[in-house]
Amino acid sequence: MSAIILDGSMVHYEALGRGRPIIFLHGWVGSWRYWINAMQVASTSFRAYAIDLFGFGDTARETKYYSIERQAELLGKFLDEMGIGKVALVGHDLGALVGFHFLKARHESVDRMMAVNVPLEISSLNTRMRTSPATELAEWLTNKQPDAMTALSDASKVDPAVVTATMSSLQAGNILPHVRNFSVPCLFVYGANTPAITIPVPETNGLPVHMHQITLENSGHYPMLDDVSQFNRLLVDFLALDSGVSPTELQMKEEWKRRVR
Repeated sequence: MSAIILDGSMVHYEALGRGRPIIFLHGWVGSWRYWINAMQVASTSFRAYAIDLFGFGDTARETKYYSIERQAELLGKFLDEMGIGKVALVGHDLGALVGFHFLKARHESVDRMMAVNVPLEISSLNTRMRTSPATELAEWLTNKQPDAMTALSDASKVDPAVVTATMSSLQAGNILPHVRNFSVPCLFVYGANTPAITIPVPETNGLPVHMHQITLENSGHYPMLDDVSQFNRLLVDFLALDSGVSPTELQMKEEWKRRVR
């Protein structure tokens, strides 16, 4: 286990590989642990990091840092302390929101971002995500599949107060209008079968050219666990794009064409 002290509080992280930096940010249920397969794939070309946010996993429970904005500050301080420059971000639900708030504050530090099953508005989030304990959510979101439940074994460590605080931050408004004009390539990835959120219609969001949305037909709320090979192929293809190139280029591959309902 690796840890760093930021503002007097312990932050747990894990790292694999060598190369350009990539940060994986977990969501409301679980910890860094469910990124292991994706980290292993990315680590062949990148230095892959996964952080436990405040109130999750083995990172300190510091209620003053529980808002999404303060979690984004944690990310910035982690990068500064570790001497990490421009970085690729991969975030899942809450983690993607943290990534977007970091992007808002320091867009020049982000090379590209993948946002997985991110709810951009509180109304798109199933009420159960706001009211049920994380251990119950783990069972619901994975249909109690043994491998997925193992990957989410840290659900029992989630501080309920951090869920309340981050939900309040989400209720404050949609983050997308604040980050859409920075020209940072961003790929939105949704699992078609997720019960946790209502998947947005790309045309409704009016995504700019440097942003693109893909729906994975055989995945639920955890595409990195539901269909490991497909998610990892998409991750590798996205990371292989030249810096600054829009993820709309992925449409050139038949398997990544956006699903039309």
